[in-house]
Amino acid sequence: MWYFTWILGLLLACSLGILHILRFEAQETFEKEHIPLDPVTRLFTKDVMMTRLKEKVENSRHNGFPFSIIAVSLEHFNNQHSLLDYESDTVLRSVVDYLKTEIREGVDIAARMNQQAILIALPGATLTRAETIAAQFKAYIGSQIKAPRDLSIDVAVGVATYAGDDSADLPIAQEVDALIDKACGQIHPA
Repeated sequence: MWYFTWILGLLLACSLGILHILRFEAQETFEKEHIPLDPVTRLFTKDVMMTRLKEKVENSRHNGFPFSIIAVSLEHFNNQHSLLDYESDTVLRSVVDYLKTEIREGVDIAARMNQQAILIALPGATLTRAETIAAQFKAYIGSQIKAPRDLSIDVAVGVATYAGDDSADLPIAQEVDALIDKACGQIHPA
């Protein structure tokens, strides 16, 4: 008789453990599914990217591994050709579709920062590697992706790297802002 009680207790413990695991997995799924995405590009939003970049700066400070960012901008192209909003969105989606195939899934992070700018974080990438990738992006987008009325796309890219030892005494938010300013400064020289 006592073994029925023991088996019942074991079954109850197992079912509670399984429920706990399922609850944990459901929470993870909820968090992944509810990360805000840009409705046009289905990339992360600027807020999500800023949070992720802060994490990357903090990690780089602790482990010394570099990471790079690439800023991709279509602003000059849009200002030059005065596309309608839906045409501009179509071009942006084409560029994003290409970028999604070229970045490492689950490693690199891409976000739409404003109307025509995309920022890509490349963990572990040195400046040389990021510059090579950015040049490939620019060449492919400029030659292979076409806009309405067969306009060629004029894309600008900028690159910056954080190595973890630049200025560890600055607040992380300032480090992130300086990194983005450096990459965007190559797109829009002062």
